Amino acid sequence: MSELLTFMQLGFRHIVDVGAADHILFLLALAAIYRPRDWRDALWVVSAFTVGHSITLGLAVTGVVTLPSSLIEFLIPVTILVTGIENMVVRDRTTALWGGRYRPLFAGVFGLVHGAGFANYLKSMFVDHVALPLFGFNVGIELGQIFVLCWAFLVLWGIDRLLTGLRLPMPGPTPLRMRVVAVSALVTAVAASWAVQRSPLFTPW
Repeated sequence: MSELLTFMQLGFRHIVDVGAADHILFLLALAAIYRPRDWRDALWVVSAFTVGHSITLGLAVTGVVTLPSSLIEFLIPVTILVTGIENMVVRDRTTALWGGRYRPLFAGVFGLVHGAGFANYLKSMFVDHVALPLFGFNVGIELGQIFVLCWAFLVLWGIDRLLTGLRLPMPGPTPLRMRVVAVSALVTAVAASWAVQRSPLFTPW
């Protein structure tokens, strides 16, 4: 049991550590379109992300697949970039593909990329077995993601309150839409910068 708890703590700390800023930014991009009352939808999306990264994490740490770390480090900000752009482009999710219910699949596919990034961190910690450490690490990651999501909702709720208090003239974008665009634009700008810096084609002057 102590080994399980150890790896749960490792997973939790890995996702909330400042060194995991890219994963935190991805979670913020996923959460940007939701309000606190939409927590069930957000939890489904984050859980799908967990399933996706768990698959790749398991395959990578057991040596079934080997992915170049430079490519993964480039693809991670690309997933954030795409998510941020999707947030800004899709205005009405009720008329979007599958009524907007594609986001869990969306997150699960991108989770496959992030899982390979987790694997580079976890590989060196395995000694002679992987099942228990892998399970504990994944549970810790999920708990960490829920923790980050709760903080994200508090921040987003605060932004909503601020925008609502400004009493902007109507007609115009709703406070929610303004918040989605503002947060997504910021996330997209940061992710784009990271993607350029990590691009295999990028050569410093």
